[in-house]
Amino acid sequence: MKVRGKRVVLGVTGSIASFKAAQLCSTLVQLGAVVDVILTDAAQKFIAPLTFQSLTRRPVYTDLYDVLPDLSSAHVELGARADVVVVCPASATTLSRLATGSAEDMLTCTALATRAPLVIAPAMNVNMWSHPATQANVELLRERGAIQVGPVEGRLAEGLVAMGRLAPLEDVLAAIRVALGRPGSLTGRRVVVSAGGTHEPLDPVRFIGNRSSGKMGCALAEAARDRGAAVTLVSGPSALAAPWGIDVKRVETASEMSDAILAASAGAAALIMAAAVADFRPEHAAEHKIKKTEGDALELLLV
Repeated sequence: MKVRGKRVVLGVTGSIASFKAAQLCSTLVQLGAVVDVILTDAAQKFIAPLTFQSLTRRPVYTDLYDVLPDLSSAHVELGARADVVVVCPASATTLSRLATGSAEDMLTCTALATRAPLVIAPAMNVNMWSHPATQANVELLRERGAIQVGPVEGRLAEGLVAMGRLAPLEDVLAAIRVALGRPGSLTGRRVVVSAGGTHEPLDPVRFIGNRSSGKMGCALAEAARDRGAAVTLVSGPSALAAPWGIDVKRVETASEMSDAILAASAGAAALIMAAAVADFRPEHAAEHKIKKTEGDALELLLV
């Protein structure tokens, strides 16, 4: 789904990860979105409104009683005009307020006043994230239709490597595209896409392959996802990261890809075969590494 011309309300809450929201804001602006930023009181302890004002060339909202230039109530008008509301990073406090319908600040009031889809990107300490109260709040928001992206496991501010790190910004952007695509032309349908090349083993360490990157298949899968489809991507070996919101089945050989595609396609609305499947494979793969002998040629029988 195109971001250009869409109105995005970006809510930033109190988290050390709030500096990453500036990069997300910059990316959205570069993609042509109209971005209105709301900072909670806690967010302003970490990052200044001037940062986002400079990026968007628009006012930044921090107070529940802020008004627009026409003197209309900001939280009502921003909510009414929004195509999507994104809370990134989403703190435990804000998740709790959103779940309970609290209207304590500018951000939560705007979330109550909008009918636009909500994207939440939690980021917090691992114990705060795993607490039953936080999990219950997130589950309730998902039941109401919120799109959750992250958190992921990684290094946290306190030095621990654990769950609670903000999701990669490319994943947050993918979630925004999904939200903007609701309801899409493929909503309620399942699409299967194949991507990448295959590796046909010669022995345990060597294979015959090709240079396919899998980019075409990934792009097709993302396009179907952004139009509302439930997508399964059957991918050969690839350096590309798994696209957010897509069920990825990793395979190695053409035979494995065939089996995975047939299994995934049962009941699917469409199958898009974009993979660069190998045309040949060795008739027999050696059980052990083929020894190199000086001066000897290696003859391979391919089928």
